Amino acid sequence: MREQWFKDAFIYQIYPRSFKDSNGDGIGDIRGIIEKLDYLKDLGITAVWLSPCYKSPNDDNGYDISDYRDIMDEFGTLADWKEMVAGMHERGIKLIMDLVVNHSSDEHKWFVESKKSKDNPYRDYYFWKKGRGKDGKKPPNNWMSRFGGTAWSYDEATGEHYLHLFTKKQPDLNWDNPKVREEVGGIVKYWLDLGVDGFRCDVITYISKVPGLPNGKLAGDNMFTHGPNIHAYLHELYTEVLSKYDCMTVGEAAGVTVEQAILYTGEEREELSTVFQFEHVDANSFLQIVPRKVDLKRTKKVFSKWQNGLHGKGWNSLYLENHDQPRSVSRYITDNPGTDDFLRKQSAKMLATAIYFQQGTPYVYQGQEIGMTNIVFNSEADHVDVLSKTVFALVKKYAPFLKGYAMKALAIRSRDNARTPMQWNAGKNAGFSDGEPWYRVNENFAYINTEESKNDPDSVLNFYKKLIAIRKNSEIVRNGSYKELFEESKDLYVYLREDGGKKLLIINNFKNKEIPFTIPESGERSLILGNYKDVDGEKEMNIILKPYESRVYLFEQ
Repeated sequence: MREQWFKDAFIYQIYPRSFKDSNGDGIGDIRGIIEKLDYLKDLGITAVWLSPCYKSPNDDNGYDISDYRDIMDEFGTLADWKEMVAGMHERGIKLIMDLVVNHSSDEHKWFVESKKSKDNPYRDYYFWKKGRGKDGKKPPNNWMSRFGGTAWSYDEATGEHYLHLFTKKQPDLNWDNPKVREEVGGIVKYWLDLGVDGFRCDVITYISKVPGLPNGKLAGDNMFTHGPNIHAYLHELYTEVLSKYDCMTVGEAAGVTVEQAILYTGEEREELSTVFQFEHVDANSFLQIVPRKVDLKRTKKVFSKWQNGLHGKGWNSLYLENHDQPRSVSRYITDNPGTDDFLRKQSAKMLATAIYFQQGTPYVYQGQEIGMTNIVFNSEADHVDVLSKTVFALVKKYAPFLKGYAMKALAIRSRDNARTPMQWNAGKNAGFSDGEPWYRVNENFAYINTEESKNDPDSVLNFYKKLIAIRKNSEIVRNGSYKELFEESKDLYVYLREDGGKKLLIINNFKNKEIPFTIPESGERSLILGNYKDVDGEKEMNIILKPYESRVYLFEQ
């Protein structure tokens, strides 16, 4: 395995709309990010993943792009962006942009041209197909949109349907057309030449569809996920463009298996640097959407599967939160500490320890480092995300008696939970904006904010700083073997990392109760990280773990 910068990076995801507003319009922007670059440097961050900031009508909050080479007006200008990336590089922070090229916006010039006629030069940039039925208005196949309903929309002007695996304003690009692949390569080169250091590749495993677009199983997923030409297309992008730069890629790979991840990330294959897999998220939900109670045994089994499966063969991505997932303290802590802020902090620190001492590149989502939580939804109107709105519309149409259940499920799972404004201080709008925020601020900002965290030596924020400093350039964390201990425990997640005669023992109590524990390794040890100030029995073999306690011991020969 080659030594590459992203293997030692600690990456911070910024959702620009909700990060920091600099001009009082209630919408986060690039100049707001510039204001907070020193905060990121102080935290120890070495790279930023910036969610889409390109021009967009915002049907899906920027994941519907109308111009891949310019910046959304609400976020600023290209000059602002250039100032931002220069400021990042001055502070030793690399920039990873979102690459959204499975689909574009229907307002992109390519699609505007594509709709004009069947013989338009841009027609084949997208998937157009005759419908079924006498009038041709029935969808061409059984493929379903990720947001519900058919994945096809009918165009009266040309009498054909176009494919959109997401909203109808996000038509899928036809990667089978060499011109489309050339266009994508040009976009990638454009941003790399401007100083970008890598890309998070949105739903990249959907870019190759089965020729002829036949019916598939259930919602048709098997016809467009990990399609027949996916590896050829990724290898082509790598050889033609990416290989010429010192950059990294991480592919969003829903449904990927360990075996498939090795194909995508094996260094000799020259495709992607790493992937985001969702198995630990899906382990605690039905159909990837409906939440069920988190089961620690089930969750850590997935962690261990990926740690052992990719070791020496590919590269992991480590995350608990992002713009599509709820807040981890609210999701993974099943013995809810309620209003006990001390236990919220301890559980947030414990979760960080559990995930970030595994092998792989760590990602932290804005606000995770201060222990931000899910919000409280009082009505359907509190939801603004397109996916939540779609769920409510489907329930209203087909099963209105399930609205109460939908409210409960979305309270846990809704993407809105992660998209509330960043909580900077206890002042107006949590310091996010002087104006009316585009989305409501979580009501707990008065005591969960970065200003409070900076001043508290035992805060989640200061714990993250310690963890990041320990993890940086740690050969055991980067290269060491992984072994889970106490696999049958429903309360504890314990694992051992070992490299070059050194061992790290990572202990995590997932319960809101004390648990007796015997240290399973003998020899001289030192406690290098813990989330309690007063550690009981630090040098003893038999200890009592406090609620949500975590400890990291170093054993040296």
